[in-house]
Amino acid sequence: MSDTPREPSEDEKDLINAEFESMVAGLSLDESSPTTYLDELDARAREIDHNHFEEPHPKPVGFKNFFRLAKSAIIRWKSGKSSHDDGVEL
Repeated sequence: MSDTPREPSEDEKDLINAEFESMVAGLSLDESSPTTYLDELDARAREIDHNHFEEPHPKPVGFKNFFRLAKSAIIRWKSGKSSHDDGVEL
């Protein structure tokens, strides 16, 4: 058996050309469109992407408020007023 590809017959060539022409017939070469196919894909991907990350922008607390909040968090943790049991005891 030979590894060289065989030449397609005239009927096969006509069939291939007809299929190609039917695919190309629906394409438009008008480049006046404001968006391209890749732009549409990017827009669709952005709509679908629900797992995007938005960087948090916390408000500055200030030095005194930081220690006041830390103290109240430690007191809440020590008194066991947490909604979950983390297994830590003092």
